[in-house]
Amino acid sequence: MAQPVLDRSFGRQAFGLDPANYHAARPAYPQMVWTALRERAGLRAGIDILEIGAGTGLATDHLLAAQPKRLVAVEPDQRLAAFLLQRLGDARLDVVAAPFEDGAQPPGSFDLVVSATAFHWLDAGPALRSIHALLRPAGAVALFWNTFGDAGRADAFHQATAHLFVGHHTSPSGGGTTDIPYGLDVEARLRDLRNTGFVPDEPEILPWTLTLDPAGVRRLYATYSNITALPPDERGRVLDGLAEISEREFGGKVTRNMTTSIYTARRVSSSRA
Repeated sequence: MAQPVLDRSFGRQAFGLDPANYHAARPAYPQMVWTALRERAGLRAGIDILEIGAGTGLATDHLLAAQPKRLVAVEPDQRLAAFLLQRLGDARLDVVAAPFEDGAQPPGSFDLVVSATAFHWLDAGPALRSIHALLRPAGAVALFWNTFGDAGRADAFHQATAHLFVGHHTSPSGGGTTDIPYGLDVEARLRDLRNTGFVPDEPEILPWTLTLDPAGVRRLYATYSNITALPPDERGRVLDGLAEISEREFGGKVTRNMTTSIYTARRVSSSRA
């Protein structure tokens, strides 16, 4: 039986319980992401960028390093938005603590719109139509994910801990489930882009591995939306179980399959949607 999926609206509050831990525990994006954005999405100095679902700024740091004229970082969780602003505090950075769906930005304001491991919390069609309107005529959108899992590779730790998640909700990202994760569903992501007036590039997909000790396992899983959605007692039980299994069955060294996917696309002059 399929497990229930968290409502998209939960993404507005799913990750702010411990912003410092989120920032430290989540893995960085591979260098290929920033190369792709420079070569295919126009990331360069002097442009205006909108980032959707900025979180603690794991992508924001790299966007600012490109020396944009302005970077508007939209983050609906007030706790994450405050952490991001305090951590970076760059004059070019405007942190907007509100949902993207509120539509506070004027049309034609940006050269590049970016969303890093966050777009699955939005309704793709309406969100992409809004992005299309926000972009200037030659603008681009870049959607990318660090996905926890890879259906093509065996994942012993995932199998050994699956029983801890029975009956729990899953994330719209689909990571770690038997379904195709949202960020790896290439046909669906390209279809969404084409249907909303974009001309997509060929996606880039990179498999890699992440190695964690028991404390790292606990810190990372504590950032997962399907964990933060649990009552505190149940959340603690699951995290304790994960750490115990990583020590007892994996000798304190867990290797998790990771996959990074990058979708870039150019705006066309009039939407076909």
